[in-house]
Amino acid sequence: MSFSLDVNILLYASDQASPHYITASRFLAECAFGSELCYLAWPTLMSYLRITTHSRIFAQPLSPSEALKNLLGLLGLPHVRTLSEGPDFLNVYQEVTKNIPVRGNLVPDAHLAALLRQHDIPTLYSADTDFRKFSGLTVRNPLSQ
Repeated sequence: MSFSLDVNILLYASDQASPHYITASRFLAECAFGSELCYLAWPTLMSYLRITTHSRIFAQPLSPSEALKNLLGLLGLPHVRTLSEGPDFLNVYQEVTKNIPVRGNLVPDAHLAALLRQHDIPTLYSADTDFRKFSGLTVRNPLSQ
């Protein structure tokens, strides 16, 4: 069994000012020490670096080296893998979005949904309900469990 994480879970686990910090941190620790394969998409990782270091988003932004250290710690775990677009990615993206008008803020969600489909990863942990629009993807919110 395998799964992926949306950036919001990583962000909540890094933002001590968030009301979701404790729950997200515990969930991320469970993922870190679990046995299931965890796949992290490069767009998710880059979003994490962008958002955690942004002073208008985080009350106490991380330094670039702190944010990178967090990602290196995750990526150094033996059961964590990264995802990249394969040669037929655009075809998969078109299939994922064929019945959904994707624009604006939904574009990165569709991107991640297509990456997960391309790599046969059925489950995404996210607090973002927009992912439920994409068929074939099981979305679980670890913050509400």
